[in-house]
Amino acid sequence: MMKKVCWPYFDPDFENFPERIYGPTCRVCIDNESMEDYTLVMVDSVNKQGLLLEVVQVLTDLNLIISKSYISSDAGWFMDVFHVKDEHGKKLTDQKVIDYIRQALNTTRETPSPAKAKAYVNDFFDDHINEHTAIELSGTDRPGLFSEISAALVDLHCNIVEAHAWSHNARLACVAYISDQSTHTPIEDPLRLANIEDHLTTVIRSTGPQLPNNQEVKTGGGFVGGEGTAVTNVERRLHQLLLSVRDFDEPTGSPTMRSESGSVSDSEEGERKTVVLIENCDEKGYSIVSIECKDRPRLMFDTVCTLTDMQYVIFHASIGSGDDGYAFQEYFIRHVDGYALNTESEKERIIKCLEAAIERRVCEGVKLQLRAENRVGLLSDITRILRENGLTVVRADIATQGEKAVNAFYVKDISGNEVDLDFVECMKKEMGPIDLEVKNDYMMRPSSRERAHLSIGGMLKSHLERISQNFIPIK
Repeated sequence: MMKKVCWPYFDPDFENFPERIYGPTCRVCIDNESMEDYTLVMVDSVNKQGLLLEVVQVLTDLNLIISKSYISSDAGWFMDVFHVKDEHGKKLTDQKVIDYIRQALNTTRETPSPAKAKAYVNDFFDDHINEHTAIELSGTDRPGLFSEISAALVDLHCNIVEAHAWSHNARLACVAYISDQSTHTPIEDPLRLANIEDHLTTVIRSTGPQLPNNQEVKTGGGFVGGEGTAVTNVERRLHQLLLSVRDFDEPTGSPTMRSESGSVSDSEEGERKTVVLIENCDEKGYSIVSIECKDRPRLMFDTVCTLTDMQYVIFHASIGSGDDGYAFQEYFIRHVDGYALNTESEKERIIKCLEAAIERRVCEGVKLQLRAENRVGLLSDITRILRENGLTVVRADIATQGEKAVNAFYVKDISGNEVDLDFVECMKKEMGPIDLEVKNDYMMRPSSRERAHLSIGGMLKSHLERISQNFIPIK
């Protein structure tokens, strides 16, 4: 019979846990018996900077829900307990997933080379790093920019195999994998890569100001983190790109109230507000960051990612979710130089950056998902149709599955108003033979402001009919 384990208890000899891994400096236990509704993932390891983020990244890459976590990493040793469920809210039962967690978590402890870490990822996920050329873009956003980027890549004879784009606070970040349009092979010619960078930089700068201290377009093989880290997760890279273009600086006139050591961001009437507070624990030399906000998947990844990339070390943490749909996070941090936060300006910057990290994933729009026979220029055609009919893409996740392209767009009215459901239903009807799936899971609660009601009109219908033969129903 397995012991019931409660934080902060760790069996010193680890002999009573049936699912265990012995590494040179780590012990990992996956316990499916102690909790009725959760699987416990417990880690005991020599610590290093960024280790917590690597662990959280492994779990979030599998779409696991982290409902509770306790972390301690004093005296150079890392101990952590995660309460996790799968994306359907169930305990982990897939042995392949459990084995992958064991293997991947053990790998993070051994300070692997990027090549070794990549091998583990390739064994479980579809990976494009070796097969295609990676490209990243960041800069000032504007309506239709993602569509212009897609069209520019077609003009440059590039095929978009996969792309992910986030828009937040009038900034855009995009990570894409491309190949040569005719040979479907990686683009490696330095002159051609330089031409792609120059062309896309021109597109990004065409109507927006140049942002300082940031390379707006960069091509390469893959995104690699700091010393001892694995290949950088695409979502982490999107966080880094938006941080580099200061998306935490809110547009002028944004209704946000701040105090000297905390922030309460505005929200719709009837909803609790996001709260970020920072105080110092002088006797221990920590700064304590407390967060209360609406719960959602990957929230812990987003906040840990931001603190890590801002060069703060997390020594202790307590994460939990309430029955009311709100999450509570508390981090005990120091700067990498060993000091707590000493100035109000530094606290203010952390508060703003954490707020931005929490907000980036929340799209104030409607999700449109289409599945189609893949072809060159398909993404450019779809985004152009959306743009021509008054919609702008605020987030996109584009991927290929064999011969099929799976496109998920989060769209808003180009004027900034939310797209209402009447408009969506109208669009579905006028699409005719094209089957479109609409999801409201990312749609914000309707505001009291007056919305502009859009009409699809004949233009959208005619454009969609031209490419309707390229779409298939979503299964």
